[in-house]
Amino acid sequence: MQPMHPSTRREFLEGVAGAAALGLGALPFGAQEQAAREPRMRFGLVTYLWGRDWDLPTAIANCETARVLGVELRTTHAHGVEIALSAQERAEVKARFADSPLELVGLGSDERFDSPDPETLARAVKTARAFLDLSRDVGGGGVKVKPDSFHAGVERERTIEQIGRALNELAAYAAELGQEARLEVHGQCSPLPVIARIMEVADHPAARVCWNSNPEDLEGAGLEHNFQLVAPRFGATAHVRELDVGDYPYAELMGLLRGIGYAGWVLLEARTEPPDRVAALRAQRVVWEGMVDRRG
Repeated sequence: MQPMHPSTRREFLEGVAGAAALGLGALPFGAQEQAAREPRMRFGLVTYLWGRDWDLPTAIANCETARVLGVELRTTHAHGVEIALSAQERAEVKARFADSPLELVGLGSDERFDSPDPETLARAVKTARAFLDLSRDVGGGGVKVKPDSFHAGVERERTIEQIGRALNELAAYAAELGQEARLEVHGQCSPLPVIARIMEVADHPAARVCWNSNPEDLEGAGLEHNFQLVAPRFGATAHVRELDVGDYPYAELMGLLRGIGYAGWVLLEARTEPPDRVAALRAQRVVWEGMVDRRG
């Protein structure tokens, strides 16, 4: 028998894992194939915080063990996938993912577009572009950036316009690389009306919103209203915290995502410190699957 090509192996394993997670194993083969073609959300991990000290082989192995088959690699973590990597090192990262069932969903930069200092802003955009180059080279789909804060003596609308223009510039570059520029709902810009206004300025199709499951989501007219303000601009990533901790209405959020046919990644950005993070990750996947199934 000829050995399975890495990309074929990956597709096969993803199909098997996806079918198992969705309970498709009991369906007739034709029904399995049809169900597998339907747009579906998938559950993954942001290396912040549970994967912060996992090197890349460990992160891939631990996610495989937990059957969590997508990951966003946040900068500064032990995985070492950073813009300083050489071309050969980037190719090695891409090959490592291709030879596993795990998808590199993208990279999480820490670049922010709010600074009133022009040099700081220009440096942030330049670094975010370098992360997009890296994401393209290692097989990711996009890069997360932040809006982020308002500053004393600077009109809020001026900051919003600045963030939107910077994101639009980045998105144009991202599109050339087949990437998304993903604006995380973060910081003082977290209220969804603010994010919606930023996205009015950043009207390039490659400028996308990364939902972040913040308390501000529930303000004003509530979750569904705020969700709909930005839902048309969602990209391939949405962040959640531990799904069974606190009072954030995650089941309602999953219903809203299903309602718009969201087929991206719901990525766990954990905050707690469990003694066994792999077991905890597996448990979070099970909780998520239960929420999605109840909404089905």
